[in-house]
Amino acid sequence: MSVSRRGFLAAAGGLGTLMVLAACGQEEAPATAASTQASAAPAGPWTFTDDRGKKIELPERPARIVAQVGSAAALWDFGVRPVAVFGPHKLKDGSRDPQVGNVDITEVAGLGNVWDEFNVEQYIALQPELLVSSMYVKGTLWYVPEKSKDTIEQVAPTAGIMLTGQSAGQVIGRYAELARSLGADLGAPDIAAAKARFEAATEELKKIAASGLKILMMSGGADTMWVVNPPEYPDIMHLTEAGLDVVKPGKVDDGGFFQSLSWENADTYEADVILYDVRTQALTFDDMMKKPTFAKLPAVEAGQAYPWRAEAPFSYQGYAEYMESLVADLKKAKKL
Repeated sequence: MSVSRRGFLAAAGGLGTLMVLAACGQEEAPATAASTQASAAPAGPWTFTDDRGKKIELPERPARIVAQVGSAAALWDFGVRPVAVFGPHKLKDGSRDPQVGNVDITEVAGLGNVWDEFNVEQYIALQPELLVSSMYVKGTLWYVPEKSKDTIEQVAPTAGIMLTGQSAGQVIGRYAELARSLGADLGAPDIAAAKARFEAATEELKKIAASGLKILMMSGGADTMWVVNPPEYPDIMHLTEAGLDVVKPGKVDDGGFFQSLSWENADTYEADVILYDVRTQALTFDDMMKKPTFAKLPAVEAGQAYPWRAEAPFSYQGYAEYMESLVADLKKAKKL
């Protein structure tokens, strides 16, 4: 059960009391205490400075790690095994949400599956040593509820990795640094092979960029088409750094992440290719095709609308797959 900070403190009489109650009343934490497949980093005192500029210092390297699903997916590919996750990790049919990447959800505890859901009592019972999450806004950990964040931050240190304003390569690099500090072996054959695939796919994107394709990246809602703003998304920054011509909206909403358009204005920007959001919260392509203005867009009529996998894990494995799939799609496209 998720509880607000005020209700939590009132009911339990403070953090210490609830820790005792949680230890007595919750299921035992998963037996998976080892946090990494390999242990390249030395034992002993551990320190890491996150993207808030916060220096975290612990007497020993943390092993019991809880992570937001995006962070968990990145760390997992680097060999770090969290004991629990929070954020969208399980679909309605019980299968793994794509956002959680390669994380085996049968081996980790789930503290919450939707926005504003975080089981504080279960979190405490897990005896976490570190919480990791990404940040879209500096200082705000993604999917850590505002109502209980103060309590959560009392339980264990937290580390935030910034996404906004960074390219995918930079974000992957930061997760690699964190994973290495947690004991991951970045020289492992699977990581090295994935990095080579990622770099090769990036080179292919540079060749495609020479064709001059104009690309629109968007997400669909019931009444709204959102045109995303490239500088705010690490993956899109990576595409633009490779030379791809991605539409930048002329006017963005507060926050800077996108421009909201009514479906009647879906043709505001010309594009040879449309990359559409395939996250679970977005309209499906079939649903968007029911919008006449979308269906009549030149790129859609030409069959040049392809999936945008907006939450690929920030690992070389995650981005190798993402980039290779994108390369395969864009190679089929032509200027209109």
